[in-house]
Amino acid sequence: MSNIFVKTKLQEQVLAQLEKLIGGFAEREPSLDALGSFPFENIQELKEIGYPSLSLPKEYGGEEISLYDLLLFQEKIAEGDGSTALSIGWHMSLFMELTEHRQWEAELFSRICGEVRNGALLNRAATERGTGSPTRGGKPETTARKEGNQWVINGRKTFTSLSPVLDYFIVTASVEGSDDIAEFLIPRGSEGVMIEETWDSVALRGTASHDLVLKNVHIPLSSLVETKGAIKKHTGSLLHIPACYLGIARAARNYAIKFAKTYHNNSTQQPIASLPSIQRLIGEMELELMQARHLMYSTAAAYDTAENKDMLRGELAAAKHTATNTAISVVDKAMRIVGARSLSEKNPLQRYYLHVRAGLHNPPADDITIALLTQLAVDSQGLN
Repeated sequence: MSNIFVKTKLQEQVLAQLEKLIGGFAEREPSLDALGSFPFENIQELKEIGYPSLSLPKEYGGEEISLYDLLLFQEKIAEGDGSTALSIGWHMSLFMELTEHRQWEAELFSRICGEVRNGALLNRAATERGTGSPTRGGKPETTARKEGNQWVINGRKTFTSLSPVLDYFIVTASVEGSDDIAEFLIPRGSEGVMIEETWDSVALRGTASHDLVLKNVHIPLSSLVETKGAIKKHTGSLLHIPACYLGIARAARNYAIKFAKTYHNNSTQQPIASLPSIQRLIGEMELELMQARHLMYSTAAAYDTAENKDMLRGELAAAKHTATNTAISVVDKAMRIVGARSLSEKNPLQRYYLHVRAGLHNPPADDITIALLTQLAVDSQGLN
């Protein structure tokens, strides 16, 4: 497919490094279908090229990559393996957000950035069974109680992607004795921290999004890194989610076209790529991917330069909605091209289809996006 989205030397260099890795990612992808699996080797290879530190600030040894950069890289990783892309994407997007808002105490942030340069990985643990996605506004059931010069944290978090290799968890909790919701930085080695292997999803099993269990975890008062709502945050970095699903869709597209160019049965003299019905499906895949990618990358470019990023709320949500649903449609068409063998356990398309369906459940959900776009449209039409 076209490389018109590549604009800079840094993008070319990182994509060239990733191109050398994704073949191995794709070879290992089938093994991630097993319970308890995780792409340890893939994550280690990304560490070896310095990928996890790219979104750190430049003064702390990173490249301070743009949102546009991140999406290019994440989409490429997902062509090799979606679980690897979505997992590392949470770490990358977290540091993009922290770099953008600079809300942490400077000394702590500098120290953590140094640990990331040396291989440390972080993710936010916010979702709970009782509250669902935090984007829907539920108050955490996880609690933080001040006890002397420490915080005591108790609770359980779900969907903790990257859990086998995380060095720190950023945990949202309700502060006892107040209405505050805060985030706490908790080292993996803290007493009372446990990963319970609950992740049995049929999609993206390799993300190892297990439960994080916190039982009387004692941490210093300085571990409170943020009070939720202290500043208005923008969510541009969440576009790493649709980039992942478009990468998976592109892998499905590539597989289907290679199949169509080489397969023929005894009723045809030419590969099935010569058949009008197959050509139509290929053309439709190309059109849908083109539309979704242009929307996603144009939104990212606008976000990177916008003075008022809040003006892009609708575009950000629409880009995710469009990319996710496009990915589902593209993989479906790829399966139609390949036919019944696409349902074989050995065929990657059946896994790709399950993976892209998972995008419907990542934030923002389709219903929230449509409600937001409706409200923005209504609000834009003032009454005389």
